[in-house]
Order: sequence, then structure tokens, then C-alpha cells
Amino acid sequence: MPNPLDPTTIKKFENQLVVPPVFEPTVVKDPKTGKVKSHNYSVTISEFTQQLLPAEFPATTVYGYEGKVRDPETGEIIPDFRSTPGPTFDAIRHIPINVQWINNLTEPHPLAVDPTIHWANPNNMPMPMLPFPPFPPGFPLAQSPVPIVTHLHGGETEPSSDGYPEAWFTAGEAITGPDFIKSRYHYVNAQEPTTLWYHDHTLGLTRLNVYMGLAGFYILRDPHNPLEGKNSKLPHGKYEIPLVIQDRSFFDDGSLLFPNNGVNPDIHPYWRPAFIGNTIMVNGKVWPNLDVEPRQYRFRILNGSNTRFYNLAFSNQMPFKQIGTDGGYLPKPIQLVSLLIAPAERADILVDFSQLTPGTKLILTNTANAPFPNGNAPDTETTGQVMQFTVLNKPAVVPPPLPKVLNIIPPLKCPVKIRTLTLMVVGNPTKPLELMLDGQTWMAPVSELPLVGATEDWQLVNLSRGAHPIHLHLIQFQLISRQDFLVAQYTNDWLALNGEPPLDHPTKVLPVKPYLLDGPIKPPAHESGWKDTIQAYPGQVTTIRVRFAPQDVKFSVPGINRFPFNPAAKPGYVWHCHLIDHEDNDMMRPYKVRNPFSYPTKRLSNKSFTS
Repeated sequence: MPNPLDPTTIKKFENQLVVPPVFEPTVVKDPKTGKVKSHNYSVTISEFTQQLLPAEFPATTVYGYEGKVRDPETGEIIPDFRSTPGPTFDAIRHIPINVQWINNLTEPHPLAVDPTIHWANPNNMPMPMLPFPPFPPGFPLAQSPVPIVTHLHGGETEPSSDGYPEAWFTAGEAITGPDFIKSRYHYVNAQEPTTLWYHDHTLGLTRLNVYMGLAGFYILRDPHNPLEGKNSKLPHGKYEIPLVIQDRSFFDDGSLLFPNNGVNPDIHPYWRPAFIGNTIMVNGKVWPNLDVEPRQYRFRILNGSNTRFYNLAFSNQMPFKQIGTDGGYLPKPIQLVSLLIAPAERADILVDFSQLTPGTKLILTNTANAPFPNGNAPDTETTGQVMQFTVLNKPAVVPPPLPKVLNIIPPLKCPVKIRTLTLMVVGNPTKPLELMLDGQTWMAPVSELPLVGATEDWQLVNLSRGAHPIHLHLIQFQLISRQDFLVAQYTNDWLALNGEPPLDHPTKVLPVKPYLLDGPIKPPAHESGWKDTIQAYPGQVTTIRVRFAPQDVKFSVPGINRFPFNPAAKPGYVWHCHLIDHEDNDMMRPYKVRNPFSYPTKRLSNKSFTS
């Protein structure tokens, strides 16, 4: 039996950072006009081994994505490259892409699948009763087959291609549920250029599948945007690097260590409310080093961890500039010396190494408590370090000045509805039974039914002791404010009104205004752009303004659909906490957009799909 690997025995910065290659599409053109109609891909999800730890340690069994890529150095086409994180989709605005997702996971899941929470359950196994077996072996009917479904996080995507948690399928392209659930997905790419990401979203299994490696970048570019065209002043090519930061723990045989004993083992034998790893991995390498030239680089940062927040800074306190967030460019560059980033959030930053002496070694550090904000501080010798940058002995290149205006983001106005929604823990705060949104389970009737084209304010009332990154599918929204409130008083009054969750009735709304303290806190400059994931802090009401219309629409009228698809189609969308151990049990709710008119969806049929 392997033993847990002591992270202090791992040599840091021995691994060299790996930049994920880019998927190579099959380009489909109109035979008459020659115009590009779509970029098509075939992507397989499989199990394999990859060297995550330094070379003196064994390779690690992972899940990853496999497909055709182009070697960035040689230009050679590799037909079946596979990795975690998966290869990057490099998409162009207004050119849709089609992806055939293929599940090739044929072995039992390496991690403990907990069938006592609400999960995909491909074998329709009955709810298990005490005594529960330890893992391994766990429950054979839960461990195999392994279901998957892919979500494009932050994408304006039609419902049938959004990666609905119940739209999973198993190896052999088995299809579950109604006929609208397919494994061929269509992404319209109509929104602003930005850094998106794709990851598994299977009901009750997301934490396990993402931890095993099912995540990757999806970069949407716009050649007509002055920041991205031929005359762009932003770093590009080898000076533009995506960085996905994830925490992991290992056994000494190289295998991934994920807890398999629940905090309430007589109820949920394997589920835990948080995972905090003891090593930090970037782009699939533990504590890597990146050699950089003395010039400016663009880093597209993604927090791909299950639970861990990162407060990032350079060891010399060197400033950097943030130019973008989840949904695109910020209105102007923002100079920072540190950046707090929650799971699923992205930050587009510029780092200038031109003033540093060749040979300088910088460490990207992390000071965020885990869980955030009231957990333990990171160990300065392990999880307090993310990666190293080594400055090469090359001529310095001073970066050109940036435009004062990067993006014009119209403020969203005139919300037609205000929703007051609570974030809460069920049971002991340190040993919860489950977590919930507004006291409702995943299976409760849909309660969020926004009208297409309408603008709403969502007040996220955090009654728990931890921060929750709340994510809405389909749209990008704007942060309006955060404000302290009387937590204990509101909680007691809410429970007196509704009873203990999970509720067996629609939630009775308790207005939060009488409980607010001080004044609202306006968004900091680096959160003033489009967001799809927001940090909702304990003791605060976080208000976001949500418009159910495409991001680039200047004016939106309630009841008028401006999406190039019908957002009211089945199966709908979800909103959830992106601490994915929370999401799996049961901090996720479906929502459905109401569309009084049904416009046809402009998408390629499966018959016209060409891999």
C-alpha cells in the first residue's frame, strides 16, 4: 500500500513549465464562397499516465483530453496527443466550432465515488445503506462505468451544448435521458474575446473528474479588436502563456491522493466539503520553473483548484498589470502587487521582466488561507509557493505603452427584478451534511425563471463561514456591490420563516435590506469588468447585475431574444458554487430562461458535422 508523499521531499522548480499545445481543427468552408463555416474537432477523454512530479518520481495516472494538435515549434501535426490540462482550443470570434466529445474511460474510477449524494448513477444502483465499505474497493456499481459531460465555462452556449450536469454519457457514446442530450457540441463564439476554460461537469462527480485532470483552456480571439489585430501592443506568440494553477496531493508511487473518508462517514462515506492539496501544480507540472526573457509577458491565469483560493504576488513585490477578467478586457489596465483569485476565476495579466538582472529568480507566491478566508495559512515552503521565473541573459525589451482605454463596458441598468438568494451550510459548519443555495436541493422545482432579455439583481446572502465563488452559466454579469449585514439575526429570522433546510416548499424570501450594515462597497477596479464567477464573502451580501442577453448587445428588451439560439430550450442551465466539492453536494440549482417567442437556432445539424 503506498504512503502519502511528503511534499518537502519534492525538489521545487526542477520541472520546466509546459505550455499546452493547441487543438488543430478541421476547417469547414462554404463550397461556393470559400467562407469558413466552422472549425470542427474530435476530442477523446481517456486515462493514461503523465509525469506531474519531477522525473525522479513515478508518473501519475490521470484523466485527460486527446485529439489532433500542431506542435508549436516544428509545425508538425500530432494526430493523437493527450494531456492534462488538455490542449487549448484557439477559437476565433464569429467562427463557430463543433466538438465531438468521446468518452473512452473504460476502467473503474480510481477515486472513491460516493453514491449517497445526488450523482449521475449510470447503473441506477439503489441508495446504499449502512454499513458502508471502505474505499478501496467502495461500491463496484458506482465505480464503473465512468460518466462525463463537458462544460465550456463562461461561454454563451445553447442549452444542449452547455454541459448540463445530467447530460452525461459513458464509454461507447452511450446517451442518457431525453433525445436532446448529445455528445456533439456547438459553440457559437459570438461573445467578446477572452479566456474561457472547459472542464467536466458530471452530476455528483465533478470534483473527482476535474481532480483527475479533466480541464483545459479555451481562448477566444477577435482579429478585428485593435488589442488583438496585427498592430497589437500586447505580448503574443511564445510571450503569451496560459497558466492553470491547481493543488494536488500524491502517494509515494506517484498516484493522486484524494481523501476517501467522509466527514460524516455514517451518512456520506467518502464525500468531504473541501479538498486542500499539499503541493501546487501549474500546467500539469508540480512547482515548475519558466525561463523568461527580460521583456513583457502576458499570462492568462486560471484557478483550476477544487477549493483553494490563491493570493498571488511576486517574491520581490514587483507590480504587474491586470488587463482582463472572466469575460474579457477590463476598461483600463489596473496595476496590482497581489491578486486574489477564486476557483474558476480567470485573470489576464501583464508582467514586465525587462528591468530585472539576468539570472534573477522570482517566485510567484501564495498567501491565501485554505479554506478561504478562515482556514490555515499556506506553508511558506510548500503551498505558499506556486512557480519560479528565471530571467535569461538576453537583450532587454522595454514594453510599449498600453492604450488608456482597453474596453468600453456599458453599465447594466434598470433591473426588473431583485432576487435574494442565500448561501448556507446544512449541519455542523465544520462537518456539514451538504451545502445549499436558498435552502433548496438540486431536485427541487426550478425557482429561478428569468425572462430572456431582462436584467435582474441577484443578492447573494452568505450565511456560512466561508467564501463561495458563485458561477452562472450562459451569461457574463457585473458586480454591483458587497455589503456587511447582521448574519446571526438574518439567519435566525430566515430559519424561523422557512424552517431547517433542505426545504420541502418554495423558499420564502426574507428581504435583506433591514439587516444591512454601513454602506455598500463598490467593486474594486480589477473586478469592474464582465464576470461569470464572483467571490461571495462570509458576512456580506454580494449583489451582481445579470442580464439575460448576449454580452455585446447595447440595449436589451425583456421578452426579446437576442441570442443566436433559443436559451429557453431543454435542458436549461445551472448556477452553483464553484468550490466543486460543494457543487457536488448539493450547492447547485437549475435555472431556466423564459422565452415568449421561439426563434429557430442557427446551428449545424449532426448530419453536417465533420470531424
